[in-house]
Amino acid sequence: MNHERHEKEKILYKDECYRIQGAIFEVYREMGCGFLEAVYQECLEKELSMRGIPFVSQQELSLVFKGEKLNQKYSPDLICDGKIILELKAVKEIAKEHEAQLHNYLKASGLRLGLLVNFGHYPKVQIKRIIL
Repeated sequence: MNHERHEKEKILYKDECYRIQGAIFEVYREMGCGFLEAVYQECLEKELSMRGIPFVSQQELSLVFKGEKLNQKYSPDLICDGKIILELKAVKEIAKEHEAQLHNYLKASGLRLGLLVNFGHYPKVQIKRIIL
């Protein structure tokens, strides 16, 4: 029983991620690498829409410090299905800072899963799961 629960947590939002990853792979297949992040974001928004995957783009979220709301806000690139943050990059390699950024977005939003997507990697797109 305990092992079964652990397996379910390990593949958090499996079906949703499978659908989202399909859209990501299609964008990369069509566009390749070498464009700016904004181009990939626009393409991915179009692909998610075509596939009927609900998402919000650049939703402004509040930050809290010691129980007090900050004036500073943050806007993850996409939130899919109301529960998965997508942070898009177009860099040669994913860096620890990118992972830390997504981890902080998860912590601040209360969401549990994020996908760090790097369209700048060749020969294939990189997708890193970050679970809080």
